[in-house]
Amino acid sequence: MSKFNNLKQNRINDQITAKKVFLIDEDGTKLGVVSIYDAMDKAREHNMDLVEVARNEFPPVCKIMDYGKHCFLLKKNQVKARKENKFKEKKEIQVRPNIEEHDFQVKLRHLIDFLKTGFKVSIVLKFKGRQIVHPSIGMNLLQRFADHAKEVGKVEVHPVIEGKRANMIMAPIAVHAKNEKTEIESRNDDHSSDNA
Repeated sequence: MSKFNNLKQNRINDQITAKKVFLIDEDGTKLGVVSIYDAMDKAREHNMDLVEVARNEFPPVCKIMDYGKHCFLLKKNQVKARKENKFKEKKEIQVRPNIEEHDFQVKLRHLIDFLKTGFKVSIVLKFKGRQIVHPSIGMNLLQRFADHAKEVGKVEVHPVIEGKRANMIMAPIAVHAKNEKTEIESRNDDHSSDNA
């Protein structure tokens, strides 16, 4: 299937200039070398398109397929792959143990927004100077983030101090991410109906 993934550069139907082609039918069966006219007739018989999938071969390879449906499925798979990649991505928030309350609230808002959007978030706590002497202050801060964001995310990797830093990873709660998506789609539908 990967051979046919980039069909934008491929010629279809009347755009094909070769006199003879190596034909593959819609089921993937190799029918061998036939004239372009026979190949076009066979595609029309099945209400499908003739697509040149390997122009540099001799003769060029053509496949009978529903070109519109294939492009639609290809686009759908690309969107799905992008979404899956997004969920594998991670955002990072950096904090210090002596963070001010206002800064904590700002970082917390970022954390909640990232989790709601479906990102995993790595909260990196950096100790400076003698702050490492009181690690419990930093660990309590990380726990505070987890407690405040528990409705939208869960702790996936509990914090561990390594050198002068600690790292905690939070993952979005699937149900919430799904509800957020539904809410966005609903808002888009409302917007579309307003414009109609």
